[in-house]
Amino acid sequence: MTAAIALFQRLELPDPWTPSRTPTPLIVYGGSTAVGSYALKLAVRANIHPLIVVAGAGAHYVEKLIDRSKGDTIIDYRAGPDAVVEGIQNALRSTGHDKVEYALDAVSEKGSIETLLRVLDPHGKITFVLWYDEAAKTFPSTLQHSLTVVGAVHGQYGGTEKEKDFGYVYFRYFARGLAEGWFSGHPYEVRKDGLDGVEQALKDLKAGKASAVKYVFRIAETPALKK
Repeated sequence: MTAAIALFQRLELPDPWTPSRTPTPLIVYGGSTAVGSYALKLAVRANIHPLIVVAGAGAHYVEKLIDRSKGDTIIDYRAGPDAVVEGIQNALRSTGHDKVEYALDAVSEKGSIETLLRVLDPHGKITFVLWYDEAAKTFPSTLQHSLTVVGAVHGQYGGTEKEKDFGYVYFRYFARGLAEGWFSGHPYEVRKDGLDGVEQALKDLKAGKASAVKYVFRIAETPALKK
């Protein structure tokens, strides 16, 4: 739902049932994250291309979600900000575009905001998944920027009846997609020993080992509970 809000509410891109009829470059920074990968699935469903995806170790998963024949590409953020900027510019030129007006920052930290501002059209739209108040002070006045929070569809964080209606429709749309098989969940890994495995999982998260995967813990498998 966070991805749907980002694309179709905050960035106001075409919905999947009224797909785009013209090429529309979109940057998704953090394409292997849960929000990023769901955004890619929905963007493809809405015929939004070319998708310029910034990812790292999870690029192998992102590759399964994009369509290279429509100009989609992946740029490795680990090469540094300058390389990312150059990669985005090259991706635009190779698909016949001189600017990009839409961006979803599914990371919203560690330099992602500053990097995106170097390539995004100053009259474009960008949405973030974390608070960005300090960074916003440096944004051009013409840039439309927003925060995407899933609680908006439940009336939180300034959510209105419009967001509630949006959530009502999209939750049902996702259910249909799961039933019909064109929509799927994020990859996951079941950690051993139930709750006893949480500590090591947190360490793995901190070490950056959880790329393109969610950790699942089965409480009943906690050794103390088995006794």
